[in-house]
Amino acid sequence: MQRFDHLITTRPHQVRQVMISDLHLSPQEPALEQAFLALLDDCLALPALKRLFILGDWFEVWLGDDTYLSLSENEQIAHWLTPLIAKLKQLRINGCEILVMHGNRDFLLGQPFCNLFGGELISEPYTLPVGQQTYRLEHGDALCTDDKKYQLFRKIMRNRLTQWYLLNKSLEKRLAIADNMRKRSQQNNANKAAYIMDVNDETVRQAITTSDALLHGHTHRPDIHHVTADKKRYVLGDWRLLDTDTRQPKVSAVIGAVTDDEHSNDGFSSNDLSNNDAGFELFEFTMLV
Repeated sequence: MQRFDHLITTRPHQVRQVMISDLHLSPQEPALEQAFLALLDDCLALPALKRLFILGDWFEVWLGDDTYLSLSENEQIAHWLTPLIAKLKQLRINGCEILVMHGNRDFLLGQPFCNLFGGELISEPYTLPVGQQTYRLEHGDALCTDDKKYQLFRKIMRNRLTQWYLLNKSLEKRLAIADNMRKRSQQNNANKAAYIMDVNDETVRQAITTSDALLHGHTHRPDIHHVTADKKRYVLGDWRLLDTDTRQPKVSAVIGAVTDDEHSNDGFSSNDLSNNDAGFELFEFTMLV
């Protein structure tokens, strides 16, 4: 895993696709928002970038697209999400696809919000060709099958009828429900063994059966694991605020990138995202905010 003081523009011509997860953005953590804006600035500077994947838990909580779409024009101008939407829209105009996956905290995110910046809401698992290999992309919570209570909760909350019921509640009631769910989750997790909240090895082996590699977030345990002799599991990191007691706090994250070979003329053709020279890497970065 390579480490940088900033993001990924130290190798600008080699980065073709970027994968991030677990940003947990909220108005209560403006430093994380600034770090995401900085990442988007770097993405705008990458001449060969063709895709940005956001693999769940983009937001700490998402109560429905109407939390933003129902605002007046003046309210939207002043809203903390508006600068993010503007940067993402510019990235899309530049020719980079923006693919967004649900996480366990933002499962009510909808295509109407993604339409604001030309993004696409994708389902999990998502199959991605990388060179001659295929990668399975997902958020990661479905792999934590030792946590029986959570898996039942996940099944209920991902049900369309449940989501219809929630989205037809007022924003105030949805906020109260979300606060209650968060408190119960914190209480339940405090009493769980650490392994229960991590992925189940057998579930991982089943998930990777028809793929060459697995990429996910959710567990906040970034690393590279060998599932079999020839198959790997890549875990993206959550975005963390460090050194909060200093004048210059830092944000740390582990992100993924599909890169081309440094000797392959600095890029692929615009229509070839599965070039045989492509490879996948994890990058760890810290940045001052």
